[in-house]
Amino acid sequence: MEFDHVGSPTTEKKPGETFVAATRVWITNAHRHPFRVEWLRFEPDSPVRGPLREQPHVGYRVQSAEDITKLSRGMKVLLEPFDAGFAVAGFYQTADGANIEFVWWRQDPASLPG
Repeated sequence: MEFDHVGSPTTEKKPGETFVAATRVWITNAHRHPFRVEWLRFEPDSPVRGPLREQPHVGYRVQSAEDITKLSRGMKVLLEPFDAGFAVAGFYQTADGANIEFVWWRQDPASLPG
């Protein structure tokens, strides 16, 4: 795995947002941000609750969707792995409270909109 981005919740619309229907969240492309920041803006009816909606997370790129399951063993599940179309992602919390995303990109994230 390798560092991919830092995700930060926001209530403000950001330029270049992309809608992720599976979670009803608007995201920006962290690979187009100079400091790899991904902004997340949640629709009121988003099923995402708790720490992911209120606190930042650190995203790590993995080599396969199967790696998400392997690397998350023993962590608290915040959001089961889901298919966002351009990637598969799962969100977890470490024993000391850090919010972690494991993401497997289907294509080069720098080529995505946002």
